[in-house]
Amino acid sequence: MNKLLALGCVLLMATQAMAQQKPQYSQYTLNNYLLNPAIAGIEDYADVKIGTRQQWSGLEGAPVSYYATIHAPLMKEPTPVTAAQRNSSPAKEATTKKPTSYRRIRPHHGLGAMAMTTATGPLKRSSFNVSYAYHQPLTRTLRVAAGVAPGLIQYSLDPTAVRVINPNDKAINDGRINEMKFDLNMGLWLYSYNYYVGIAGAQLVPSKREHLTTGTATDNSGRLQKHYFLTGGYRLDVSPGLALIPSVMVKMAQPSPVSVDATLKAIYSDRIWAAASYRHNESLAVMAGINISYLMDLSYSYDASVSPLGSSNSGSHEVVLGLKLRNAAKIICPQWAW
Repeated sequence: MNKLLALGCVLLMATQAMAQQKPQYSQYTLNNYLLNPAIAGIEDYADVKIGTRQQWSGLEGAPVSYYATIHAPLMKEPTPVTAAQRNSSPAKEATTKKPTSYRRIRPHHGLGAMAMTTATGPLKRSSFNVSYAYHQPLTRTLRVAAGVAPGLIQYSLDPTAVRVINPNDKAINDGRINEMKFDLNMGLWLYSYNYYVGIAGAQLVPSKREHLTTGTATDNSGRLQKHYFLTGGYRLDVSPGLALIPSVMVKMAQPSPVSVDATLKAIYSDRIWAAASYRHNESLAVMAGINISYLMDLSYSYDASVSPLGSSNSGSHEVVLGLKLRNAAKIICPQWAW
């Protein structure tokens, strides 16, 4: 039974690696730039995030991911902030989010970059993307952004970590142990002080993988699975120091089934936050974080699997460190990407 269970786990991970390809993160609400390049430059400072995720802890060969992202605005006029937002001690008569006055705002640009790597047993996926976004005001409080992020993806296999009956197996010696693919991500982001709606596509370059024929290095065509993300969230200021943010993310990546994440986040005094998230038929996650200062924030999440695989692992762990560089206004809590 143990051998059958181990075999099932390996097959499940291999299926996810081939069909889904892109790694998944529970704390995507903290860094929607992972999914949508239109986010680039949304804040008044350079936003840096460094994260790691250990999927299915305790299961041999389970995915382990690392990423680093940075994006910053260009030609962006500073957004008016209150003393409450700057010092994270809101006045009793003020809300935590909305400004008390508005002025005409101008379009601005955003630039960013992202590096990721995920190891699943002997398989490794690494990627690097750069991004550009254009932010256009629609009204005094509503803006829309469009972004594009070209890049490269490399898939590699460590044949020394694979045990096979036939050393000449074409699946190991077919010339595709290391592959480099061009990547293209695009997205739209509609946002205001209270809500956001985004749609994005990843790995949009058409490609296909043919069946093995010759087993030589010339038989090296590959296939990237398109991913589509639909996200939305609403910020409700229930009291001067407390805000609730329900959000949802729908992910489509055929032939994998549609994945739906629902999250409820609570922010207190723009300084600390906690959240719970449910991924349909897959996991239940709890998260918490703190905006330590106007330079740094830190967060952690734990996922408990509700799938049949849950009995074979001790959950998933994710840690994210954030830095706010060139934060001249000394903003504690992000104004737009909350």
